[in-house]
This record gives sequence, C-alpha cells and structure tokens, in this order.
Amino acid sequence: MGAVVADDGPTGVKAPDGGWGWAVLFGCFIITGFSYAFPKAVSVFFKELIREFGIGYSDTAWISSILLAMLYGTGPLCSVCVNRFGCRPVMLVGGLFASMGMVIASFCTSIVQIYLTAGVITGLGLALNFQPSLIMLNRYFDKRRPLANGLSAAGSPVFLCALSPLGQILQHEYGWRGGFLILGGMLLNCCVCGALMRPLEPPKKSEATKESTEKKPKKKLLDFSVFKDGGFVIYTLAASIMVLGLFVPPVFVVSYAKDLKYQDTKAAFLLTILGFIDIFARPICGMVAGLKWVRPRCVYLFSFAMIFNGFTDLMGSMSVDYAGLVVFCIFFGISYGMVGALQFEVLMAIVGTQKFSSAIGLVLLAEAMAVLIGPPSAGKGKLLDATGKYMFVFIIAGIEVTTSALVLALGNFFCIKKKTEEPQTKEEAAEREELNKSEDKAPEDAKVDSIEVEQFLKDEPEKNGEVVTNPETCV
Repeated sequence: MGAVVADDGPTGVKAPDGGWGWAVLFGCFIITGFSYAFPKAVSVFFKELIREFGIGYSDTAWISSILLAMLYGTGPLCSVCVNRFGCRPVMLVGGLFASMGMVIASFCTSIVQIYLTAGVITGLGLALNFQPSLIMLNRYFDKRRPLANGLSAAGSPVFLCALSPLGQILQHEYGWRGGFLILGGMLLNCCVCGALMRPLEPPKKSEATKESTEKKPKKKLLDFSVFKDGGFVIYTLAASIMVLGLFVPPVFVVSYAKDLKYQDTKAAFLLTILGFIDIFARPICGMVAGLKWVRPRCVYLFSFAMIFNGFTDLMGSMSVDYAGLVVFCIFFGISYGMVGALQFEVLMAIVGTQKFSSAIGLVLLAEAMAVLIGPPSAGKGKLLDATGKYMFVFIIAGIEVTTSALVLALGNFFCIKKKTEEPQTKEEAAEREELNKSEDKAPEDAKVDSIEVEQFLKDEPEKNGEVVTNPETCV
C-alpha cells in the first residue's frame, strides 16, 4: 500500500455527491449489512454447538454478545487507527481479521476457543470495517448524504433476511464447521469493499497555500475536543439511553407470539414482516431527511423517530393476539428503520466531517458502556422471569426509548445555540482566507460586465474533490 499518512480528510474538498461515491455507498451497504446482521445470523448454529460441546444456550449466546461488544466497544481504537493510517488500509486489515476469525473457528474444539475466534477476532474485524466505511461515506456525500445514509443503513435488514436462511442451509448441508468456513470466505468481501474506499484529493493550491498547509499541526489520533460541543454531549447521552430499549422488541417478539400459543413458523414470520418493512423505511426516511426544509431540523426528525418507536413499544405491550403483533411489527419496522437511517446522519451534522472519525468511536464506546452497565436482554429477561408477562418488558423498552428522544429534543431546543458559520479552527480559517485571496486575484485588463460574470459562474461547474489514483492508493 506504500507510505501511510494520517487520514486528514482535507478541508477545502467538495464532496462529489456521486461519481465514485456510488461505489463507496455500495461498499458501505455491504459492510453495514455484515456488521449488524452477522451477530444475529450466527445464532442459527447455536443448536449444533450446544450438541457438540454439551453446553447451555446461555453459553452459546455469548458469541453474539462478544461480537456486538467488539463492534461497539472498540470504537476509540478504530478511530485512532483511521486517524493514523487512513480508512482503506484499516478496512483491508479488518476484512482479513473478520474472515480469519471464522475460518479458525471452524477448527475449534471448545467453546472458549470460539469466543476468541468467532467472537473477538471476527468482531474486531467487523469493527475495523464499519467505522471507516461511515467516515468515507460522510466525505463523499454532502447534499445527498441523508439519502446515502438511508441506503447504506438498508444493508442491515437486507443481509439479515439473506444470512439467516443461508445459515440454515449451510448448517443442514455442511454442519456448523463447514458453515463457519464458508461464512469466513464470504467475509473476505469486506476487503473488496475496503479497496473501493479511495481517498479524495484536494484541489491544486498556490505556493502560499501549500506552505500554510505544511505548517498545519498533526491531527490528533483521538480528538476529545468533541466533548466541548454541547450538541455532541446531548447526542451521546440520548444514544446511550436509547440502546437500552431499542433492540429489545426484536429479541422478544417471537417468544411473545409463542407465549400466546401460536406456531413457531407463524411466530418467526413476525421478524420477516419487521425486516421487510425496515428495508423500505430506511431509504425513504433518508430521502425525507434530505428535503430542503427538513434537513436543518434533522435532529428533531430523529427525536420524532425515537418517540414513534417508544410509543410503538407501549402500544405493542397491549397486544393479545397475532393480528395485534403483526400491526406492532409493521409500525415498529417503520420507526426502527427511521432510527437506523438517521442516527449517524444526525451525528455527522452535529460534529462535521473533520471530527466525525473521533466522534463516532466515542459514541459507540458510550453505547457499549451503557449496555454493559444495564444489559438490555439480560435485564428484561430477569423481569420476564419474575412477572411472566411480556407486557412489562415492552413498556420499559418504550419508556427508555421515549426518554432518550426527550433528552435529545429538549436538550437541543433549550441548551444549544444556533451555530455560527465561522470556520471551526484557526487552521481552517487561514486556509479559507488563502483560497479566497487566490480566487480574488484576476488580471487587470480582464474587464467584464456583471451580467457576463454571473452567466460565467452559472455555466462553470464547481470543482469537486478528485479521487487519488496514484500507485500508493490504487488496488
């Protein structure tokens, strides 16, 4: 890969909003699908693992828990790697780790070895792919970013609908060892997605601008200054509360249906309904969020999505038959898709491109700590054991998500002042001043009337950031 430099994400580069950005979006779609769907898809092999090693279901469930813990908990580590080495090298290494973990797991002889391979190594590999893909998506899209975020987020339900039946087929045909080996080979596609993440090249600058850029201090490996931003602090607090209840209903809805004496196939079909609705909800929500009037108020649309989700949980707690659960899954799929499409779009809007690589790592770590302090599934499971009623589980989940929405909306409305449009740092201010000076310089003999100048500016398209195609960054 040649010399490795800090991934600065240079200022003054206009996002292409298309072109090679669509290839980046495609890669981000696949990475998001693997990252969120893989921990759930692995659960298909749990019965065979229980039979093979003579363990309980709770022991096998640790595999998915470790995968999610690595995906969230290694956020700061991923941010440091991206800021030091760049997105593409980190993703290529992450793809190798994700694949290697599953391949080695297929030869394991104990459940502890599977924890270390399929759990820790594969989880770390997925994490090293997930964050850089979102960072690159943020750099390639600006005007169309809400739509891009919605389309990439749709990878989660699409892959969940595909990987779960595929896992069942692999288990039936090749056993859990063969299934793990084939899934490990599939994860090598993460390396292909990483190869698509070409860095953007800044426009050519004058000599004076080059000198000021060379004097620019090194970028911090992990920028804690994001905590000075009140909007980021409020977002992090709200997201930490949200994760306590957001993922609970999909875990318990099938068991809820079985408790109402419905067949296993009918109960499992509820998740299919939820996933199908989710697939369409995410890109549609991304389109709505990109509307001219909506985008400046995107944080409030995100708050509405969380309130909608929490209210759906509260209504779902009153379901007494299969029809009620079907209606619940339809509305939950809509609200769940809205939250999935908006969560990273809102974070990007709050912190900006320059600090997003550090901000996302710190947010994911905060969410992991919240889950660690009060595990959603375990806590609700104990409540279910004590009461024997799913109603209370859904009520608490709804209250938690609704509370997070109120924290985000009220915090932004009362505590956050409207941001000025001044550059965030002195370095950016100096760079913009140099660019403005170079633009203002024109030959003295070039006298054109204002109408011609205006027409020229209309006809001349803005120069976007170009893709680096030197041997060091090309595949």
